[in-house]
Amino acid sequence: MQPPRDLRGLWLLLLSLFLLLFEVARAGRPVVSCPAACLCASNILSCSKQQLPNVPHSLPSYTALLDLSHNNLSRLRAEWTPTRLTHLHSLLLSHNHLNFISSEAFSPVPNLRYLDLSSNQLRTLDEFLFSELQVLEVLLLYNNHIMAVDRCAFDDMAQLQKLYLSQNQISRFPLELVKEGAKLPKLTLLDLSSNKLKNLPLPDLQKLPAWIKNGLYLHNNPLHCDCELYQLFSHWQYRQLSSVMDFQEDLYCMSAKKLHNVFNLSFLNCSEYKERAWEAHLGDSLTIKCDTKQQGMTKVWVTPSNERVLDEVANSTVTVSKDGSLHFHRVQIEHGGVYTCYAMGEAFNETLSVELKVYNFTLHGHHDTLNTAYTTLVGCILSVVLVLIYLYLTPCRCWCRGVEKPSSHQADSLSSSMLSTTPNHDPMAGGDKDDGFDRRVAFLEPAGPAQGQNGKLKPGNTLPVPEATGKGQRRMSDPESVSSVFSDTPIVV
Repeated sequence: MQPPRDLRGLWLLLLSLFLLLFEVARAGRPVVSCPAACLCASNILSCSKQQLPNVPHSLPSYTALLDLSHNNLSRLRAEWTPTRLTHLHSLLLSHNHLNFISSEAFSPVPNLRYLDLSSNQLRTLDEFLFSELQVLEVLLLYNNHIMAVDRCAFDDMAQLQKLYLSQNQISRFPLELVKEGAKLPKLTLLDLSSNKLKNLPLPDLQKLPAWIKNGLYLHNNPLHCDCELYQLFSHWQYRQLSSVMDFQEDLYCMSAKKLHNVFNLSFLNCSEYKERAWEAHLGDSLTIKCDTKQQGMTKVWVTPSNERVLDEVANSTVTVSKDGSLHFHRVQIEHGGVYTCYAMGEAFNETLSVELKVYNFTLHGHHDTLNTAYTTLVGCILSVVLVLIYLYLTPCRCWCRGVEKPSSHQADSLSSSMLSTTPNHDPMAGGDKDDGFDRRVAFLEPAGPAQGQNGKLKPGNTLPVPEATGKGQRRMSDPESVSSVFSDTPIVV
């Protein structure tokens, strides 16, 4: 019976050693309790309105929500908490006096999804300030003194959905935040109201998808009045976007140091907004997006003949792509009409109508247009060259023949077809002369190479004039040269 007692004693000894080791382990591990200035409820710590100049030390590692609002915090350094708070998802720092935040201040809270820095004294947002918050979804920065936003301040924040920057002094519109496919692909709300924005990148804003414009708030800014601004907000009003419909009275602009509502700019004589139809030519490829106000909606397209457009189908000229866009592979004249997109989402449903106009001719591409212009230019140059050749290099007629000696004053005046039968006298020679007139007789030349039928001259042909034998010598007409068609009776001219 002795051996069982020894085993029992051995078990008691081992149990005592185990309990001793357990107590030593507990003594070596720091026990973190709720800070004295905070109110703790499970994993929620509320340290609000305690006039705290610094963040309490030794925060429990299990903290999920930390409220430090309405205190006297002025700087948030990298070592503001020695404990890594991996469970923290919400941090409230509003209504303090924060004017400096270290770029490493958010390293201890990598899983933060909600950050409230509103109503502080921040003036600038430096580069990579929030880059450690890669899963952050909501960021509140309104009611600060922010004047400058670095273009890299929100890098690596692919999960950010809502960004509040209202009631600051921002004068440059941060286009890089909303440009499609840019730094914040999931951003659905950007509040830039009540700042100092005067000019907007209007063409770029017009190209943004509706789900971004629906959450882009720009009211209470001294925008510059012009018709392009009026067309932008009129389009948003036509689409019933929340950013315009919720604050129509607060959307104003400045002109001649006076405020005007953007929907009442009659002094500019702006044309009324009209929804434009899509235009295409025969054979074009065209993609029309179903521009909904919410992402991730299920989309169905219906043709003008009230037929549903199917998804990717072989040998079909009209299909619906995976992102819900309507794609025309080769536009035909019968594709013209009004197409309807029915979008269904978790929050609401939406119906959009799009008109397509098809022109009954093809549109030349860039290279065809260039070739046509080049051909036209070459044709014009060749035409000019041919005209110059015709004018200056054609076979010469009478003006390029040898220069004929001019007849004397006494020569016959009709050298081509008429020869005088009356002798011409030398004005210096003696003899009788009629005082009243000079009588001349002409006979028609016989038909020859230079004449046509009935002895008539062909136009543009002349007969050579015989060279005079001497001064004052008269010339007689050849009586045998008279055409047989006419009589020998002389014609007095």
